[in-house]
Amino acid sequence: MTKDKNDVYILAIESSCDETAAAVVKNGRYVLSNVISSQIALHTLYGGVVPEIASRKHIENIDGVIDKALEDAGVTFDDIDAIGVTYGPGLVGALLVGLAEAKALAYALNKPLVGVHHIEGHICANYIQNVEFEPPYVALVVSGGHSHLLHVKDYGEYEILGRTRDDAAGEAYDKVARAIGMGYPGGPKIDKAAKNGNPHAVEFPRVFLEDDSYDFSFSGLKSAVLNHINKEKMMGHEINADDIAASFQKSVVEVLVGKTIKAAKEKGVSRVAMAGGVASNSALRDEMSAQCEKNGFFLNVPDPILCTDNAAMIGSAAYYEYVKGVRDGLDLNANPNLKLGER
Repeated sequence: MTKDKNDVYILAIESSCDETAAAVVKNGRYVLSNVISSQIALHTLYGGVVPEIASRKHIENIDGVIDKALEDAGVTFDDIDAIGVTYGPGLVGALLVGLAEAKALAYALNKPLVGVHHIEGHICANYIQNVEFEPPYVALVVSGGHSHLLHVKDYGEYEILGRTRDDAAGEAYDKVARAIGMGYPGGPKIDKAAKNGNPHAVEFPRVFLEDDSYDFSFSGLKSAVLNHINKEKMMGHEINADDIAASFQKSVVEVLVGKTIKAAKEKGVSRVAMAGGVASNSALRDEMSAQCEKNGFFLNVPDPILCTDNAAMIGSAAYYEYVKGVRDGLDLNANPNLKLGER
């Protein structure tokens, strides 16, 4: 591959949870390769991610994943301008594997190191999906560990409007799926079951909190589902898992979409974006699309492969930090509780 002298190639590494991923991204928008080694089948045996096992698998997989990313992109280390890596938030052991690899490469190759916030990576997946998409906009970031509503003012400039106060949306999906016998991972399984269920079978609560709040709370909804299941069992009634899945999902989606549309109106933006694993949910995508169309907003949502954890999104985020002049030292450490906007 012939590289233009003005192009910036980022080799990106992501290992914050249970996907070992590497990608080569050009100019923050164009994905030359995106390799993901998933551990879902392994962790399904335990009903969720086991941090120690995840870390060990990252160690086993990371060199091969990076080699494959370079091969798929048709480049060598000589073509790479900088190493981008997730350094938080996430599972500390998993983060340390990717970070140690990135620092070793940066040192050995004498390349700049750029640490990336995982949530910022999810947001930047929108720039890969749509190369014309740009700030300002309102972004809903929903995953297994995070539920954030943000006003993206510019590249790397975020106003946090709301965040989860307890269970993140994806976490609630996993817990409800376990309660109704669907197992792990809960999000895709509830989404599939809900298509066969009646979303009005059970009127679960919609938790909007205070009138002026953009925060999220799904703990009460999760408890309402568990209480309903226990009550039905005590009364000897048969549990209809599809109906519960559909009713639970409808409650979650109404809150997520309602707060996002309200925020977009308040901030006076014309664009809305979604990101994170839960952004793959078909009901959420359909309802957000319908409400954006109704209110005259442009909606941008990455393809499902870019919603779940991947390194291409980290490469995009690293590019925008790199062109701003951000360089991290070899003393950069993993931060499992890293807040958006911190460095």
